[in-house]
Amino acid sequence: KQKTAYEIHERLVGSEMCIRDRWRTYSVNLAWSAYDETLRLISSFDMDPPKEKLPELFEALNLANDDCWTGGFSYWKDHKMMVFRYGLVLSGGAIVSEDQIDHLLHMAATTCERYYPAFQLACWGDQTPSSAMDVAIAEAYGHA
Repeated sequence: KQKTAYEIHERLVGSEMCIRDRWRTYSVNLAWSAYDETLRLISSFDMDPPKEKLPELFEALNLANDDCWTGGFSYWKDHKMMVFRYGLVLSGGAIVSEDQIDHLLHMAATTCERYYPAFQLACWGDQTPSSAMDVAIAEAYGHA
């Protein structure tokens, strides 16, 4: 059964979900924006890299975002939090299915799982952002 954006709002929006993968637990939130008719997904995890490693983190973020066609990463320095954001536009009364919600949640979890090790290596490992990103790319190919 398909749900309208409003029905999804009533059921899921504002609630926090946690997704556990092999690296950590991610907090996932869905928020409805009536202003731009967008269902917004935010998946986040704590991250407090050393201040001197922020340039490496930002370079790794740029590399990850160049590779991500759906959604993107940001580092919220004031909150010491890495976030993955995605917006599903549902304008003109479009409806969203439960399958789409499941896909959004799966995509957020797999994307965070894929890039988490690269962000860690860029900030705490002895690797350049580019070589750290090779870990994320190799991991994706390793599941074939």
